[in-house]
Amino acid sequence: MGLSQKERVFVALLGIAAASGLTMLLLILVKATNVFLPADTKFGIVFDAGSSHTSLFVYQWPANKEKDTGVVSQTLACQIEGPGISSYASDPTQAGESLKSCLEEALALIPQTQHQETPTFLGATAGMRLLSQKNSSQARDILAAVSLTLSKSPVDFWGAEILAGQDEGAFGWITINYVLGMLLKYSSGQWILPEDRMLVGALDLGGASTQISFVPQGPILNQSSQVTFRLYGANYSVYTHSYLCFGRDQVLIRLLADLAQVRRNSSEPRVQHPCYHSGYQATLSLAPVYESPCVHTTDSLNFTQNLTVEGTGNPRDCVAALRNLFNSSSCKDQDCAFSGVYQPPVYGQFYAFSNFYYTFHFLNLTSRQPLNIVNDTVWKFCQTPWKLVEASYPGQERWLRDYCASGLYILVLLLEGYKFSEETWPNIQFQKQAGGMDIGWTLGYMLNLTGMIPAEAPTQWRAQSYSIWTAGVVFAVLTLVAILGAAAVQLFWTQD
Repeated sequence: MGLSQKERVFVALLGIAAASGLTMLLLILVKATNVFLPADTKFGIVFDAGSSHTSLFVYQWPANKEKDTGVVSQTLACQIEGPGISSYASDPTQAGESLKSCLEEALALIPQTQHQETPTFLGATAGMRLLSQKNSSQARDILAAVSLTLSKSPVDFWGAEILAGQDEGAFGWITINYVLGMLLKYSSGQWILPEDRMLVGALDLGGASTQISFVPQGPILNQSSQVTFRLYGANYSVYTHSYLCFGRDQVLIRLLADLAQVRRNSSEPRVQHPCYHSGYQATLSLAPVYESPCVHTTDSLNFTQNLTVEGTGNPRDCVAALRNLFNSSSCKDQDCAFSGVYQPPVYGQFYAFSNFYYTFHFLNLTSRQPLNIVNDTVWKFCQTPWKLVEASYPGQERWLRDYCASGLYILVLLLEGYKFSEETWPNIQFQKQAGGMDIGWTLGYMLNLTGMIPAEAPTQWRAQSYSIWTAGVVFAVLTLVAILGAAAVQLFWTQD
């Protein structure tokens, strides 16, 4: 027997109610899923254009930032072949061309749909600072060339500029404290500011400059040496100073220039170099030495002359020659490093990276050895004859002759320049990486940059939020109407 008309209406209304309710439930589940989907991943590219080489770093962070700053991680580190961009003064176009190989590697890593929204920045450090002092026109041409290359690439190019020494030091400080979890850490399912954090100082030694950055125990009395910034909801005040011409390469050039001065009038100059191993001999051109803006001389020199350098392997005389590069007599106050520069007493733990690390890594001195062991090791290496050094380190000829001078320079800089002592020496760690990320100014720059990039909700939330809730309301109303209609039919049915 078939259903009556009232029964058919009742069944139809119940069907509509069930379908609408099921649809609404599915929409709610989809909405809930979208809420908990991970946020979009953002990417950023930073070029570190140093004095001796250029590196590219790719960083990434979730779009929904933590405490107004992105939680940034390193995705790629690419070292560009060839010298630093300041070396292309005679052919600026090549400075731009040199960036392309690493840039292509970065773009292959980043999803193509995000290329145009990937902020990209090139920061040039002390090598370009020196070139700008020597020939500002050449420096501008190089920056224009690299800017042209990067502006033609499918990225959000933020510019290429010469980074101030103070910024380089401050960003390095941010980097090391971030990777050590001193600025933010993950605990109990959330990111929090560490309560028991011990902020770490940063020691950077590049090719043309060196930087020291730390939070002193007392107030910073010289405002020009203080930087302040806000990260993850907290404010920081850091002492930092950058010494131009005190980077590793420039110190070696200045040292050679000082030694050459005593034989400047000789028709065939020959220099006894105490920082080179005994038995070492080489003929060098004077032109690159005296063309450096860090070398100051009033003498009329024949730059076409060659200089014969003979090593004597005398670390005591080498230290004395290195000390002559420091102007310690200009420090009249107690809180002073060298060259009349204000510096509060060093305080806390320090991470030493860049050429600090590379030199001490070569000498096997990165395991926090006591100062007397470090000193003895460097002196013993300096006193090793050149032939034995060559035989012991095959394939490392490029820098081999300079490790003695570099090792002794680091000791003079840290102990007599920055005023570390035998008591505070154990507070220094020589590291290249921490937390799987390279230590340098680039990560600190990107962290600071993410503070300027607006936080975004997940893409699916933005795209589907309005339409899903509108549809949900419509189906909820349909479900309610269908249920009420079925109830009315059932009521009239029973009354009959």
